[in-house]
Amino acid sequence: MNKNYYTRNRSVHFLIYNCILILLFYVTELPAEEGKSIWQLVLEQFDDLLVKILLLAAIISFVLALFEEHDGAFSAFVEPFVILLILIANAVVGVWQERNAESAIEALKEYEPEMGKVVRSDKSGVQKIRAKDIVPGDIVEISVGDKIPADIRLTKIYSTTLRIDQSILTGESVSVIKHTDPIPDPRAVNQDKKNILFSGTNVAAGKARGVVVGTGLNTAIGKIRTEMSETEEIKTPLQQKLDEFGEQLSKVISVICVAVWAINIGHFNDPAHGGSWIKGAVYYFKIAVALAVAAIPEGLPAVITTCLALGTRRMAKKNAIVRSLPSVETLGCTSVICSDKTGTLTTNQMSVSRMFIFDKVEGNDSSFHEFEITGSTYEPIGEVFLKGQKIKATDYEGLHEIATICIMCNDSAIDFNEFKQAFEKVGEATETALIVLAEKMNPFNVSKTGDRRAAAIVVRQDIETKWKKEFTLEFSRDRKSMSSYCVPLKPSKLGNGPKLFVKGAPEGVLDRCTHARVGSQKVPLTSTLKSRILEVTRQYGTGRDTLRCLALATADNPMKPDEMDLGDSTKFYTYEVNLTFVGVVGMLDPPRKEVFDSIVRCRAAGIRVIVITGDNKATAEAICRRIGAAGIRVIVITGDNKATAEAICRRIGVFGENEDTTGKSYSGREFDDLPTSEQRSACARARLFSRVEPAHKSKIVEYLQSMNEISAMTGDGVNDAPALKKAEIGIAMGSGTAVAKSASEMVLADDNFSSIVAAVEEGRAIYNNMKQFIRYLISSNIGEVVSIFLTAALGLPEALIPVQLLWVNLVTDGLPATALGFNPPDLDIMDKPPRKADESLISGWLFFRYLAIGGYVGAATVGAAAWWFMFSETGPGMSYWQLTHHLACSTGSDDFKGIDCKVFADPHPMTMALSVLVTIEMLNAMNSLSENQSLIAMPPWCNFWLLGSMLLSFSLHFVILYVEVLAAVFQVCPLTPDEWITVLKFSIPVILLDETLKFIARKITDVSQPIFRE
Repeated sequence: MNKNYYTRNRSVHFLIYNCILILLFYVTELPAEEGKSIWQLVLEQFDDLLVKILLLAAIISFVLALFEEHDGAFSAFVEPFVILLILIANAVVGVWQERNAESAIEALKEYEPEMGKVVRSDKSGVQKIRAKDIVPGDIVEISVGDKIPADIRLTKIYSTTLRIDQSILTGESVSVIKHTDPIPDPRAVNQDKKNILFSGTNVAAGKARGVVVGTGLNTAIGKIRTEMSETEEIKTPLQQKLDEFGEQLSKVISVICVAVWAINIGHFNDPAHGGSWIKGAVYYFKIAVALAVAAIPEGLPAVITTCLALGTRRMAKKNAIVRSLPSVETLGCTSVICSDKTGTLTTNQMSVSRMFIFDKVEGNDSSFHEFEITGSTYEPIGEVFLKGQKIKATDYEGLHEIATICIMCNDSAIDFNEFKQAFEKVGEATETALIVLAEKMNPFNVSKTGDRRAAAIVVRQDIETKWKKEFTLEFSRDRKSMSSYCVPLKPSKLGNGPKLFVKGAPEGVLDRCTHARVGSQKVPLTSTLKSRILEVTRQYGTGRDTLRCLALATADNPMKPDEMDLGDSTKFYTYEVNLTFVGVVGMLDPPRKEVFDSIVRCRAAGIRVIVITGDNKATAEAICRRIGAAGIRVIVITGDNKATAEAICRRIGVFGENEDTTGKSYSGREFDDLPTSEQRSACARARLFSRVEPAHKSKIVEYLQSMNEISAMTGDGVNDAPALKKAEIGIAMGSGTAVAKSASEMVLADDNFSSIVAAVEEGRAIYNNMKQFIRYLISSNIGEVVSIFLTAALGLPEALIPVQLLWVNLVTDGLPATALGFNPPDLDIMDKPPRKADESLISGWLFFRYLAIGGYVGAATVGAAAWWFMFSETGPGMSYWQLTHHLACSTGSDDFKGIDCKVFADPHPMTMALSVLVTIEMLNAMNSLSENQSLIAMPPWCNFWLLGSMLLSFSLHFVILYVEVLAAVFQVCPLTPDEWITVLKFSIPVILLDETLKFIARKITDVSQPIFRE
């Protein structure tokens, strides 16, 4: 009875306790973000000045069409209908893009574990519950393959080692060894919190228990989600420029329309309007609306979208996949590239580059054979060099044993990816590098026949026919080594008994070595020899290379297996004794060969480079120096320690070989300790930031933006997502997490820094092309405005009607404008500094050129119509005065004797005007091949797409002229050969005018600017 009472009472207490915890920590999972409704998104698409002007023009045109006489009713409705179709299409595209914009936040949900294993007092043993029901204070058990359900402080590890795959958080593919020891530093960054398991990461090896210290938004991944949701997306430079352009255009259109209407107030009561002031006002209001339609480049949004889409296709061929169209152009004004190191500047494939064994030992005098190994990928292709000469590993007995240890003391492998046609690691990167080293050396001279896959594993297969691995003493943190107990299957130069092959940290392994291998001999390892080994090892691990070094050794007479307690890892240290030192190998994640040239190109283009790495500071600086671009102005952001990071920077030339890094290199801790004002200054001058947290990346981006820099940030882990979203261009790695990809504007399929530089070059080319087709469209539209303005101001008959203007703007102009997006990039495109984000899309000189070309277009268009009335053999041959007072013809004035007033409704003058307009705009498209280069330097055939589009535009123009139904809609008619000759005479001078303006630009306005910015 009492027992049941206490059991029941215990359950009640536990239930109350759990309820309290859930109330205190009710948000134990990442909350869903409330998105905008579909109608909100639709309305937002019309919240644009240029769109509002078009919408207003469509509505007014529709109202005026209702009052149109029967003969012109159909054509009057065409204009507002087409404009509305354009606006609806743009809105659909905009809504689709908006619906996908916030997917990065929801992508975080995939890293939420569904279940967790907890130990609670209400039940004996371990129970599985939903991860969202886990609360702080719970005891959680984890094992291989589990996804960590919350942030957990480790309390006990049941296995030899505990490895956690934290790549979703850090982007680093190497698993992290965890322990239960306290971390005394209260300001330790996440990478240094070796006793904490982070929610969403995976257990790679081992089994452990710990106490929950954070759930939901209080986890590391939850804080990232909060930061992402609080990050406001900023408009791209292109969007900002187009907004400014729309505002300027709306003001100009409003002024011109009001002016055209106002200057004709005196004509409102003309007899042609029946003496009705209202009819006259409506007539000139229709002209003002036509003017607005002529001034607005209706096809511009579609042409810009097409140009950007074409750019994305070209970038995709260069392994840069663009997710956000406006970001294509933004790349062109990028002034800072924040680049990850691992896999971007480097191959992300550990490779042994140096190793040494004893050459001879005479007492305390000794010398080494120091080898260099080529090849920087997991494909086992490379050569072994000694003192600059290629050698055969078969000639050095010490290399036989090194290859055997590399293969047998190893739990990893290489695999050939058929899809990528590349070799990949299976297991740890360090061990994979050792396997590749053995295959490159081929010390037993095994025949490498067969395909790539077969030839890559022949050495391993050969060694495994000579030795059999019985068991492995796994790596442990205290002894910093691992070993494999192997027995010979065939007679060996190493002896016929079992061997314990060991690899590990040089200091730890040497402490347990009593002898050293010199050729096939075994000599005592004195303290002097140990010091010599450590001296060379330190040289490998510091300076220019900063290699990760491993010592290789053999226990020639190991303990028998039945004398070992394989279940107690604390005793492994006592089994790895009486070792014989064999050699030391040094490895690194080597820089990509093409990175040097890419960084040189960045320097020439005035772009600063920020390198991001997970290595320590020394390694990072070594890589930077190794690439060898000394003197290049770059900034490095890294999660590594200071020494490693500085070594990397020296390899890529961020620092000179012996350059003092004081004031140029900061760790995350050092950066935090700076006052706010000095942090900003540090971002302006520093070249390296090491051991940084995600918050540091976001802060650095903010400082760069405060200095008007346009930043491109790379990243691959969940922790990079806030910075990716905050930067103007977020660049995710193809091998990165879904969160990083969703938060970015561009994904690198090959994770290669050179692809970023190629994308920047493409972005610059796209912007130049965009300026050219905007110049083409605006100058054409100015021409249309001038033609309408002239006819209204001079009192001439209508030269162009709205439906004709709409046809020209959307179809005739649209095709060549789109083709201008295929213009080849200028040869010096990467020799100029990045343009400023606030640089005007239309400079004063460009605006003058627009006016000059547009003025001629308008004058020629009106002049062609007037020519038909005054000089054409098929025209009435009237005087200029009669033409400018044509409205008086219907009053029966003597000034119009012998002239049939119906001639003013003849389609010929409109056809002449429209044909001149189309022809001039085709020639003007050729002018737009280059902003300042002559057609002699940039001939039309350098862009065959443009020639094709011009041919198609002319063909469409001929269709509306010579197909009766369409001719009736557009109020045009066929022209005679003489009339076509006249069209050409009016059109060709536009080439001469633009060539003159280009010459002036080349001589006066195209001034060189300094490229490199310190």
